[in-house]
Amino acid sequence: MLQGRAITKYVRIPPRKARLAAALIRGLTVENASIQLMHSQLKAGRLLKKTLDSAVANAETQLNIPRQNLKVHEVRVDCGPVLKRSKSKARGGTVSIMKRTSHFTVIVVPQEGE
Repeated sequence: MLQGRAITKYVRIPPRKARLAAALIRGLTVENASIQLMHSQLKAGRLLKKTLDSAVANAETQLNIPRQNLKVHEVRVDCGPVLKRSKSKARGGTVSIMKRTSHFTVIVVPQEGE
C-alpha cells in the first residue's frame, strides 16, 4: 500500500493533551486537516501540523502523489520517556513532578477513487 509516513519523537507535551489534537484530524483530507490544526488553539496542534506536513512531503517526493489527493489514514500519539523532577514541600517533604513526552506518527494515503 502506498503511504507517506512521518514520525516525530521526544516532543515535550503530555500524550493525553496531544491526543486531543490528533482526534481533530483523523480521517480528514490533508487540506482540511491542515486547516484544522492551523486554527486550533492547542499547542499540540502546532506540533502535529509539522509532522503532518512532513508526511505529506514524504508522500509527494517519494510516491509522486499530489497533496490534493491525500488523506490522513492514521494519527498515533504514543508515550515517550518521562522526565522525573521533584519539588520541595512543607516539613521537609518532596513531591514528584512527571514531565511527560510524546512520539507522534502520521500516515497519509491516497484517497479512494484516485
